[in-house]
Amino acid sequence: MNAENLKHIKPFVSLLLIIGSLLFLVFLRMEERRLGYGILKVNSEYKKLADQRRNFEMILAKVTRPQLLDSWAQRKMTLKKVDSHQIIHLSMEGSSFSRKEM
Repeated sequence: MNAENLKHIKPFVSLLLIIGSLLFLVFLRMEERRLGYGILKVNSEYKKLADQRRNFEMILAKVTRPQLLDSWAQRKMTLKKVDSHQIIHLSMEGSSFSRKEM
């Protein structure tokens, strides 16, 4: 190639570089937008799952209330309330069991 041919090719090469760089910038903007939408979707799914978890925790707290468990035990399991004469007091004083035997 001689100098005259290079002189004619230089404007086309520079034009191709400019067009190529502009297309590359457009591609980068499109990728940025696509990733932004992906992040938005994941973020909304995370919020939905966090709300669902919070709802399940509230349901669990309602189901395991002591009053509810007590009434369920009395109805279904035929448990009765404890009377004062049914309580057994355990104490280490006065027993034949000493700490040395442990």
